[in-house]
This record gives sequence, structure tokens and C-alpha cells, in this order.
Amino acid sequence: MDSIAILDFGSQYSQLIARRVREANVYCELFPHHAARQQVMAIHPKGFILSGGPASVYEPGAPQIPPYVLESGLPVLGICYGMQALTHALGGRVAPSVEREYGAAEIEVLVDNPLLPPGRPRVWMSHGDRIEQPPPGFQPLARSENSPIAAMGDQRARRYGLQFHPEVRHTPIGEEILRAFVLEICGARPEWTPASIIEEAISRIREQVGSERVIAGVSGGVDSTVAAALVHRAVGDQLTCIFVDTGLMRYHEPQMVVETFERLLQARLIAVNASETFFEALQGVREPEAKRRIIGEKFIRIFEEQARRAGEARFLVQGTIYPDVVESSAPDRRVAARIKTHHNVGGLPEDLQFDLVEPLRYLFKDEVRKVGLALGLPESLVWRQPFPGPGLAVRCLGEVSLERVQRLRMADKIVTEELAAAGLLRGETAQAFAVLLPVRSVGVMGDQRTYAETVAVRAVSTEDFMTADWSRLPYGVLARISSRIVNEVEGVNRVVYDITSKPPATIEWE
Repeated sequence: MDSIAILDFGSQYSQLIARRVREANVYCELFPHHAARQQVMAIHPKGFILSGGPASVYEPGAPQIPPYVLESGLPVLGICYGMQALTHALGGRVAPSVEREYGAAEIEVLVDNPLLPPGRPRVWMSHGDRIEQPPPGFQPLARSENSPIAAMGDQRARRYGLQFHPEVRHTPIGEEILRAFVLEICGARPEWTPASIIEEAISRIREQVGSERVIAGVSGGVDSTVAAALVHRAVGDQLTCIFVDTGLMRYHEPQMVVETFERLLQARLIAVNASETFFEALQGVREPEAKRRIIGEKFIRIFEEQARRAGEARFLVQGTIYPDVVESSAPDRRVAARIKTHHNVGGLPEDLQFDLVEPLRYLFKDEVRKVGLALGLPESLVWRQPFPGPGLAVRCLGEVSLERVQRLRMADKIVTEELAAAGLLRGETAQAFAVLLPVRSVGVMGDQRTYAETVAVRAVSTEDFMTADWSRLPYGVLARISSRIVNEVEGVNRVVYDITSKPPATIEWE
């Protein structure tokens, strides 16, 4: 399969570059700029993309382009710092800008070229240096008010540089630019599709597992479910899935998990209702980290017991996805496994050894969802909203009791239903949920004084969950959510809307 190698020089947007290339149905991998030649060339790239970064290329110790990139003769696209590193390596001149460019800018395309569409498009700049003299063989392709060379290219050598960021949504022509580089200039074939991902994953799993037994901790979360579904497609009854119902899940989720794995996938499932155990352990506990620790320890002990009952298993399925790999920069490993689904709130004990099966290891979340749909999983599961490891316990501020969790569960159900009915559950909101506050206030219901708890509604828009902005939900939708909660959820008489971005706040309240 054709691929593109992306070398990361420290840009906050590096993962976005990889996502945009994948959106063109071309496989790519993101490597540290200092990765070994053998590691990078092992994917047989059709071209290289050099990311941005915070350094200045002319400073001592600044990261440079590895020699093998230019020696390969393959097409190269340098973005921001990548463009400056390309200039520096090939004999051009980079210098500090008189005026830095951060944010939206307009460029003027100077000559016809295969990379940029003609005209004066808007782009997103983020740089303090600029190209003062392009390398031999390069010509300016575009300019901006503060950058006489906003884009450059050596069309004969198929080497290009962009001072702006095509990978961000603030550059409307960015997708077109990256597709032109990957598909036309590099000649990569768009073969990275859900069907090809599934076929390749099944082959890999069968080769790794052979005839050994496999266990998977499942939660109803997207990653754990799609990972388990892929493994089941590959090895069938060699897989045993374990589901621990903590009593802290959202409305109807335990039933959905059982139905998905037993009826839809027809997979072996051990389902344990341990809600009583968890509520007893959480009685009187209010501190968030104490909640997490208690839930983690209880979950580990129960999972360990059920894993023993499932029989000797060598492999454990883990729903690791590509952002996890990129952020940790960790090599493949054999370790004391850690459950990384939404109920992963603690690691398994060190003496519980497994080889990891990670079928989603090189997939982004949007690709995981596409694979899930291609496997026949229901949309309601594939598009399930993100959920914290300890479940509703960390959305139930203060003491966690069965009564308060049931109250929160019903309020959260209403938030989800109303956003879905308004068509806002996927587009406008990346994550939306209810939080139950240990704050009582006076109200009037049916001519009677009430003194009841408060529900906060949280809805955010984000691409990467590293930063997030509060969603500007229509007033009518908020009004319906509020009205339904105070009328249908006993013990709540006030609803507030959280309008704090991340940062300074986190998405979750605890």
C-alpha cells in the first residue's frame, strides 16, 4: 500500500497533517524528525512531509532534515519550519521576520503550479522567521503582506515549501493542497479505506495470535468495541470478552453492551453486574482522585478474577489508537497490560502478563468509527460520546450514591435526546453531558417551595480535545433541556449551562 512519511519537528499541528493525508485515503505515519532511516523507510513512502515546529533553523542545535530525505529523490513538502529547514539544507537563507505573522492572512499565488490553486486565498500563518532567499532551483509560488515567499517550489525536483499551515481548518484550501501533493505530485494511490483496513488488520491479528486464546475488556466505548469486533472477526471463539458493569454507566449502556456482543457479534461474553460492590466502596467518598482510585482498584480485582475464569489466555486486546502512540512515542512492547477503554481507571497488576493485540494502533478516532460502521456495528454505538474512565462517578460531584447517580443518568439521557433530536449531537458538539452538582437551591414547583440539587449542562466543540470551546447551542434547545430536566428528574430544580473553554477549564468537571 502506498504511504507518506511525515517527519515531526515539534508542531502542535503534526497529528492534523496525518489526519488530512488519511482523509485523502492515503496511508501515512508520523515519525520524530530524528527517527532512524530504517524505521521511516520501512513503510516505503512515496514522499515526505516536514511539519512545523517552534525552533529557528539558524540557531545552534536546531533540528535539521535527515540526509536520507533529500538523498531519496522523493517529493518533499515542507510546512512552516519544515519549509525553513528545507531552505537551510539546500543553500537558501532564513532570517527573522520584521513582523511576525500569527493567524489569518491572505496570500497571492504568483505562478501556475501543481500545488496551489490560483487567486488570493485565505490561509493560517504561525511563524516568526521567513525565507529571504530560496535555494537554487526554487521559485516563489506565493507571497503575503509580510512574507515575500509564502510558498516556493522546485517543480523539477518535486520539492515544495509552504510558510502557512494547510492542515488546519482555518486554511480553506488546505485539503486541496495536501491532496494535490499526496495524490498528484507523489502519485500515491488512495487505497487506505475501511475495507482495506479491516482486511489488513484481520491478517495481522491471525498471524500474531495463531491458535492462542484472547481476552478483551469491553465497555461499550468505541475503541474497545471496534477492537474486539476486529479480533472476533479474525479468530472467532478464541476470543472471550469481559464486561464489568460498575453501575456507573449511562442510560441503557449495559444492555447495549450485552446485546452488541452476544446478539450482533455473537461473541463469547462474560458480563458481571458489580454495581453493588462499587456503590458500597464509594459510600461517603467525595474527593475526585479518591473516587478514581477506588473504582480503579475494584475494577482491576474483578477483571482479574473473571480473566482467570475465562481460562488461560496469552493475549489481551487493547483499544490503543494512533494519538495514544504518537503522544507516548513508545515502541511496541510486551508489558503488564493496561485496559485503555473508558473504564480504564487503573492498570492491571504487574504479575498479570499478556501480549497485547492492538488492531487500532495506527488509526485515528474518525477512522475507528468508519471501520466500526464497515464491520456492521450500530451507529448509536459507533458515534457514542466520549466517557470518562470512572463513569458517572466523576460527573456526580460530591458523594456518589445510587439515588444521585440515577438522578444524573436521567438528566444526561435528556441532554443526549434533545441534542440528537435537534441534529446537534455530532456536528455542533464533540462532547455533551450533564453534571450533578452538590449545590441545593430554593425553587417553586406546583406552588410548593423546593430545595433541590442543580444540574450543569456541558457541551463543547473541538477537533483534538487538547483545546475546546463551549458550544453555542440554540436557546430553544437549551430551554427544552432545562424544562425536561426540572420536570422529569426528581430532586433537581435548577439547570445551568457551562460556558467555559478549555483552557482554562477541563472538559470534565472532575
